[in-house]
Amino acid sequence: MNIQTKHFKIIVPMAILVIASLGFVRPEERSPVLHDSSDISTTNNSKETKKPMPIYGNWKNYDSKNGLPGDKAYCVKIDGERILVGTHEGLAVLENGKWKTYTTDDGLAHNGVLAIDVDQATGDVWLGTMGGLSRWSTGKFENFNQMNSGMPNDLIYAVTCDEKFVWVATGGGAGSYNTYTRKWEIFTEENAPMHEPWTYGVCASKDKIFIAAWGGGVIEYTKKTKKFRDYVDPDGNMEIDLFPDDGVVHDITTGTSWANDILWVATYFGLSRYDGVHWKGYFDHDSGLASNFINFIKAKDDYAFICTDQGLSCTDGNNWVTYTTNEKTNKGKTIILNGTDKKELGESTSLAHNFILGVDIVGNDIWVATAEGVSHGQLKH
Repeated sequence: MNIQTKHFKIIVPMAILVIASLGFVRPEERSPVLHDSSDISTTNNSKETKKPMPIYGNWKNYDSKNGLPGDKAYCVKIDGERILVGTHEGLAVLENGKWKTYTTDDGLAHNGVLAIDVDQATGDVWLGTMGGLSRWSTGKFENFNQMNSGMPNDLIYAVTCDEKFVWVATGGGAGSYNTYTRKWEIFTEENAPMHEPWTYGVCASKDKIFIAAWGGGVIEYTKKTKKFRDYVDPDGNMEIDLFPDDGVVHDITTGTSWANDILWVATYFGLSRYDGVHWKGYFDHDSGLASNFINFIKAKDDYAFICTDQGLSCTDGNNWVTYTTNEKTNKGKTIILNGTDKKELGESTSLAHNFILGVDIVGNDIWVATAEGVSHGQLKH
């Protein structure tokens, strides 16, 4: 694992402190479902797609010199005609070609904005920050924290809107906020199969919620029954994946994303794909993945977009496209891997930086949050 220390520290530093000070002890009582190796699929099964991989380019970058309040961009969300960017210095909004910044002076809970989602029914913007959850509605901020609402923790790594509920992954467990009753339900190691109360990602499918739990793999919550189950790495090895495709590749998960009946799981040690029956693992040494160190993941249709410390990768489970930049020349490189056929394309424009923290895709547009600004790319083919 290639960790660039000077850039690694900008993702939420609490994760590093937990690794350094606590280590990891695997709960012996967990018994995830194991599959015989002969049953493991190495393709997309019935979902296998023949569509060509999307290729993006014509990158344009924004930082503190041309619109953002600061260079560190943690997350990005496309919201209709406007772009929402969470930075270390506040919320930056691009609308009608102009940037505007919102900070604690405007009512934001904290200037460090780590996660953004939009309620499609109401248009409300939900912002996970380093100091609470903010709802931005009709131009005003309403803030939630442990003291005024019973939220699990004020440090929020992920937020997702699911009908009338808003789910958050925090440094003190996961939380579900009912926007109708205005009440919280909290999930920690006391009432859910978590090893620690640290949670780093959350996503929703039609009938389930998937939580990325620190040292606890993936926690699955069924909405109808309100029951939990966990998916952890069956071999329990911290350094390598001893038995390929036997489950999630590692218990230190950093994100989950669901699309087209496929769950994608990001970890600090590789990528996992789950179709409801079979698991498949991917690593930088045996696929087109830019790096095993994954900060964030976003599934869109048949594709997963993977944010790593060494660039942005996209895959359909078989084929890959990876975008990197030469940080000295600011020129880019697109690496295309179709099976064993590999191509490298030089680009005159590139991502703002190789340390990628967030991504969003709508239509022909892709926006990427990096350690040194946010990048906008357009679909080339």
